[in-house]
Amino acid sequence: MSKYILSLDQGTTSSRAILFDHEQNIAAVEQKEFMQIYPHEGWVEHEPMAIYSTQYAVMMAVIAKANITAQDIAAIGITNQRETTILWDKSTGQPIYNAIVWQCRRTSSIIDSLVNDGLGDYIKQTTGLIPDAYFSGTKIKWILDNVEGARERAEKGEILFGTVDTWLIWKLSGGKAHVTDYTNASRTMIFDIHKLDWDDRLLEKLAIPRAILPEVKPSGSIFASANINGVEIPIAGNAGDQQAALFGQCCFEKGEAKCTYGTGCFLLVNTGSDAAVSGNGLLTTIAAGFSNKVQYALEGSVFTGGAVIHWLRDEMRIIVDSADSEYFAGKVADTGGVYIVPAFTGLGAPYWDMYARGCIIGITRGTKRTHIIRAAQEAIAYQVTDMLEAMEKDIGVKMTELKVDGGASRDEFLMQFQADISRAVIIRPSVLETTTMGAACLAGITVGFWKNIEDVKARWRRGIIFEPEMDGEYCKKLIKGWHKAVERSRNWAE
Repeated sequence: MSKYILSLDQGTTSSRAILFDHEQNIAAVEQKEFMQIYPHEGWVEHEPMAIYSTQYAVMMAVIAKANITAQDIAAIGITNQRETTILWDKSTGQPIYNAIVWQCRRTSSIIDSLVNDGLGDYIKQTTGLIPDAYFSGTKIKWILDNVEGARERAEKGEILFGTVDTWLIWKLSGGKAHVTDYTNASRTMIFDIHKLDWDDRLLEKLAIPRAILPEVKPSGSIFASANINGVEIPIAGNAGDQQAALFGQCCFEKGEAKCTYGTGCFLLVNTGSDAAVSGNGLLTTIAAGFSNKVQYALEGSVFTGGAVIHWLRDEMRIIVDSADSEYFAGKVADTGGVYIVPAFTGLGAPYWDMYARGCIIGITRGTKRTHIIRAAQEAIAYQVTDMLEAMEKDIGVKMTELKVDGGASRDEFLMQFQADISRAVIIRPSVLETTTMGAACLAGITVGFWKNIEDVKARWRRGIIFEPEMDGEYCKKLIKGWHKAVERSRNWAE
């Protein structure tokens, strides 16, 4: 019997591969960063071949590191940065343009025109999404409109579109499978989440030929097989990173929620078979699952979460290593009245302001770099708290517990401040790799490596718990200041 599930996690700044054993222990992990491309203000791109080459490299490295053979792998699960858009030549496999990343704001004017044409409500009702440049549909249109000959070739069926999962599966299968799953399709803004099909009206409006779109399957399915060292291994699980994390956190029941702290922050609550519609700026999306039933989730998305710490490190050079932020944030009692609103690429939920831009406010002559560092940390928690409050209004229940994961959840200062400011108990699992775990569990259940979701849930292990400690009235004062700062950042680039 095969001993491992191989999980591939293609993220915004790096590609990773993790091997999980039957008890959900990590046997080996490899990670490789790749270059971020910023051609203009508000534009973000990746080189598609760099996405694939780094993912393939860490896949092979993790197998070598664990000293196993391909026969030891029961299945492959894939999870990915969502909404990022790639178009490539069907015959050569060469991308026709760089990947346009989910953070990119270049298509804001296309969104404005859709809303001005009265399609805002239709988009929300059909796709569950709020019209925004965040999603894939307008990115596809931009590439077809701006790459010479692309639209004509697309109409002839010579060009293929995919989110990152589709691109990886196509490459790993040797071009045999052009496919995605419900979770990734539900983030394109051209997919009907009720009919589970691409929407003709939106395709026509954006002039996107159906021929370029992938087949859509449940997240737990056999998508293709990858030949690794002569062994055909089924790709049996596939889900966008946030839905994979919801699954990996075992949030299988209605009302269970998790927040992933990565480049962005993403809060999801399982709403069961009910495609709940938010009245408070949240999105309706499809949760990861199997063919026997479709589950939905409400989602809040923060565009700049852990990325604000990377900004301190890479652009501002205030810290040398991301982990330093936890140390320095604890060196001052508060921010000295400083707030950072990291709206570098606009604001996501619950504001959905494409034209917001980042600001640092409240600076005095006594402001030190430690205050700035702490303000960046606190900004992450404030944004998540805004989403929690919106979610509570939608579901009508106070969220007293929140499961957390992602790289920034290792930061104990941040997690304690999150518990304080949101007045919720923060539960961090013993294994933080819940995104890759979710993809692995989907693949493992599909091929029988694990029996069912109950078998998976029995192996999930609780780690550290953070409970609110700060005075509640003081927290209200801090949040009031945060909201005042947010208003200063809004509509700046309009």
